[in-house]
This record gives sequence, C-alpha cells and structure tokens, in this order.
Amino acid sequence: MGNMRNLAFWVVLLVLIVALFNLFNGSGGTLQSNEVSYSEFVGSVKSGDVRNVTLDGEQVRFRRADGTDYVTVKPDDAEITSLLIDNSVPIKVQPQQQSGFQTFLMSLLPIILLIGVWIYFMNRMQGGGKGGAMGFGKSKAKMLTEKQGRVTFEDVAGIDEAKEELEEIVEFLRNPQKFSRLGGKIPKGALLVGPPGTGKTLLARAIAGEAGVPFFTISGSDFVEMFVGVGASRVRDMFEQAKKNAPCIVFIDEIDAVGRHRGAGYGGGNDEREQTLNQLLVEMDGFEANEGVIILAATNRRDVLDPALLRPGRFDRQVTVPNPDIKGREKILHVHARKTPLGPDVDLRIIARGTPGFSGADLANLVNEAALTAARIGRRFVTMIDFEQAKDKVMMGPERRSMVMTAEQKEMTAYHEAGHALVGMSLPKCDPVYKATIIPRGGALGMVMSLPEMDRLNMFKDECHQRLAMTMAGKAAEIHKYGPDSVSNGPAGDIQQASALARAMVLRWGMSDKVGNIDYSEAAEGYQGNTAGFSVSANTKELVEKEVQKFIQDGYDHAMQIITEKEVEFERLAQGLLEYETLTGDEIKRVINGLPPTDDKDESGPDEGNAPSVTAIPKAKGKKTPPAGDLEPEPSV
Repeated sequence: MGNMRNLAFWVVLLVLIVALFNLFNGSGGTLQSNEVSYSEFVGSVKSGDVRNVTLDGEQVRFRRADGTDYVTVKPDDAEITSLLIDNSVPIKVQPQQQSGFQTFLMSLLPIILLIGVWIYFMNRMQGGGKGGAMGFGKSKAKMLTEKQGRVTFEDVAGIDEAKEELEEIVEFLRNPQKFSRLGGKIPKGALLVGPPGTGKTLLARAIAGEAGVPFFTISGSDFVEMFVGVGASRVRDMFEQAKKNAPCIVFIDEIDAVGRHRGAGYGGGNDEREQTLNQLLVEMDGFEANEGVIILAATNRRDVLDPALLRPGRFDRQVTVPNPDIKGREKILHVHARKTPLGPDVDLRIIARGTPGFSGADLANLVNEAALTAARIGRRFVTMIDFEQAKDKVMMGPERRSMVMTAEQKEMTAYHEAGHALVGMSLPKCDPVYKATIIPRGGALGMVMSLPEMDRLNMFKDECHQRLAMTMAGKAAEIHKYGPDSVSNGPAGDIQQASALARAMVLRWGMSDKVGNIDYSEAAEGYQGNTAGFSVSANTKELVEKEVQKFIQDGYDHAMQIITEKEVEFERLAQGLLEYETLTGDEIKRVINGLPPTDDKDESGPDEGNAPSVTAIPKAKGKKTPPAGDLEPEPSV
C-alpha cells in the first residue's frame, strides 16, 4: 500500500510538471515572432502596410505587405476592430479554448503541491514501518524464501545433539496428526543457547528449509523504540502476520535485547522494553492460542533472560548449541570446504585436531583464509601449507617481519621462548608444543603455542601446577641466562596468565588445602549479584594471596629446576630458534637432541648437519645484558 502511494505521488508530480511545461511553452510560442509597439501597429494599419490581422485575446498578430509576421499587445480600452474595418484590413479572431483550463490549473496547483508534500513527509515519518503513514507500529519481520538460499540439515554439522532436538519440530510441522492423535501438542517455542558463532541462526534456517514452511526473521532490537508502546504494537502485528501464514516459524535473533529480566538495571528497568516483553509473553501463551506458530529464539546470554520467558508453554525447549568437538570440527570443515578445491595432502582431521575451541564461524574463516592465501600465491588448489599458515594467522596473529629488532632483543626472545618450549615438553601433563617462533606476531615478539591432543573437559590439580611452571618458564629462562638484574618486561603476559590460573585454583576450584573448599570468587571480586551473603575477612584475603603467590612461585622454581638440569638442551633450542626462527614440535625435539630440524641430507651430514653445536655456544650466563623493557607482553605461551 505504501509503495502504491509513493508511485501515485510521483505520477501526479510528473503530470503537473509536464502540464506546466506545455502551458508556458504554448504561451511563449507566440512570442517567437517580431514584437512591435502598439503605436507602430496603428501606423502600419493607417498606411495600408498590414495584409491581415489575427486577434488572440490581448495579443494581435499581423502580417505586413512584405510577408513578415509581427505581434503586439493591445490596450484594454483600444477600439481595434473599428480601426481595422475602417482601413479594410481582413480580421481573424482566435478563440481562447484553453484559457479556462489553464486558469483552473494554475489556481489548483498550490493545493496539489501542498497535498503531495504532506503525503511525502508522512511517509518519511513512519520510521521504516509498513502500511503507509500509520505504519510506525508495524512489524519489521522479514519473510525468508528460497530465493535467499534454502538451507537444510545437511548444511549444518558439528551439533548433532541440537539437530536431533529440533528435528522433532520439523516432524510436527510436516505431520502434526502423527502426534496429535496421542494427545501431543506442537511446541510453542525453542530457545537456542550457545556461544557466538556456533550456528544458532543457521540451525533455525535449516529447520524452516526442512519443514518447507514460511520463515519470518527479526532481531530483538527491532522491537524497541524510543516511544513507549511501539514495541508492543510490533509484537502484535508480527503475530498477526504469522497467524495468516500458519504453520510457520518466527525466528527472533538476540532475544536478550528485548527479553531481559524485568525490573533489573538502574531506575527499575526500561518501560518500553518491559511492555514489549509483556506483550511477547501474552502472545506466546495467553488467552488466544497460536496454533501452528513456532517461535525460535537465539541468545548467548541466557542468564539475563526473564524467568517468565523460559517457562514451559513459552519456550518449551532450551537447546544448547556448544562449540564443536574434534569430530564436529572435522564435519564443519568438510561442509565449508565443499566449494574449495583441496590438494591431495590436505587432511581435515589434522586441522580439526589443531583447532580446539574453534566455533563454526571460526572454522569458516579458517577455510576462507587458507583459500585467500593459496590464491595470493597463485595456486590452483589449497594445500596443507596454506591451512597451516591460515591457522597460525588466526591463532597467533599476522607476522610482523618488517619490525626492526636488535640482535640483543632477538636473542632474549629466543631464550625466553626456548624456556617455554623446553619446560612444556618436559612436563607430561602440559599440552604438546605445537610451534615455537621468534617472529613478531600480533602484540608479541615471540610465541609458543600448545595444542591438546583431544578436547579438554576438566582441569586437574597436578596439570594446573605444571601449566604454571610452563607459563613462568619464560621469566626463569631470562634470569637463568642473563641474571636477575637483566630481566625484561617480556614476561608481563605470562605473569598475568599465571595469576589468573592460580586465583582460579584457590578461589573457585578448591585446590588449596589451606583455603579449603569454599568459593570465594564472588565475594573477593565484589560482585554486585553476590548471593553468598558473606564478606571476606582480612585474614582470609591474606591467606588467599599467600596461596596464590605460593602456587606461582612453585611453578617458577619448577621451571628454573628443569632449565638448569637441561641447560645443554636449553642452549641448543635457543640457538636453533635464532637460526631457524620458527620450529614445529617435532623439529624442536630434533634440535634439542643435536639434530637438524629436518632429514634433508643434501644440506647437511647424516648426523649433525646444521644443528647448533653445543661446544660453539658461549656461556654468557649473567654477563650479557640486553636492554630491558623492549620485549612486549606475549598473550599466550
């Protein structure tokens, strides 16, 4: 309706412009002849120089004896007819057929223009809503059709449990009699909860694609406006549209924007948002039944939603969509790599193992980065090297090879990272070292990455202590090599990570025998929503800090002990990093054993090759002092 009004407005405007153009063009066409004064015209008539005259209102067009046409304007009181008859001049009178219409059009034009401007501004004031000038409270839900791309469960991988939960909704929509004859009712709604990028929106589209029903999508923020009552009106209109297209699915993305707990926040909450939420609650499960309308909603903040929204009868099912495990990541990589030509050396299972904690969106980005890397080089297909480079870029940041580093800074970085790698490979409960590099990446001058062999579900006490040792190994390596007075600010990131892990062990996980099995985290952090109802005494705070300090110090001492006992391997690894800059886990094992990183016999001998010689490495412990403060904090070890 709004589009028809806009079209009618522009059509009327175009007609008026054409009419005005013709009006002024027609009146001005007579002025193309030679214009003379009225007195000159009278003189020509009296002298017999006028052949004929045409009277057109106030205009007088005449032709002289030489055949030239002229025009003049007669005065109101002039007796031109008697003058022409007395001088025997032929007279022709032109009737003014359009003068009345032109006069009417000119008088009506201001009114038409005012009406057109009023309609235009009313359409502009509707705020993007539908239904013409009064569509401010109309729903902004968009109907998704197969033109936007049909998505099915085949396009969703890695979340098999969530798919099984929602496949029953598809069966309800396809064959409701199968369940209704046993007294079953179609679910009112399903809430998809999970971290960002896990595929909640994609899963909702797959349900609509499998069921073959209309699919309305809207964001939670589209309901809330600055005017109270607009959001509630949009909710009503959305459900009216859904009922007309039932059975259908309505998907509300980021429902926490409108479904937050009522009465929370400063000043007792937000009136507009709470009215919108109240209307949503009534529409989902009120006096009127919404048969055939299923509400799907997605959020990653289930804790902030109102309890009335989560009860059965509104959202009957709460489906958790977690980050995928190793099998799920492999399936997701296969889905995203369908349109990407892969080389024969690509093993997606290895890539899935090396990407723990990645969401579906992260894996899609990884495949895209690998394809861009291969295209940049000019390859016809994506190889395993491209995936490795893309993974390093996503996990560790892009390389900053243009960064200028002095020899002392580069050497200190090599010894720092060698400490992390050596201690990590010496402790059995630490994750296997994936790669060590002294090439600046992101905000760090160097980095050691560790990847678990399988997805980690629990953290154990001995594992935490060994991880603290690996984290503090960078500082221990610097002090072991250069002395305590020459330590840099490079371990700042390590200290931050170690402090967070040690505090979690003491305050939350009950891994301190002195502090005990009490959760002090909320009280110690001053959390406003603390339900524990107690405060921490000064003695308890002191005890907690002593335990945190003890855990970190024990990790540091353990790392220093390993580096001291394995000083030869430590020196080999540091010199290997200085020479090769980047070493993988297997290459690190070869280097600390005195072997070259690879088995390339063309470049080296069969035994030692290009491996750094231990006897050629100077013992510079405590003597060499590089400038402190030049190393940047490294985000991970």
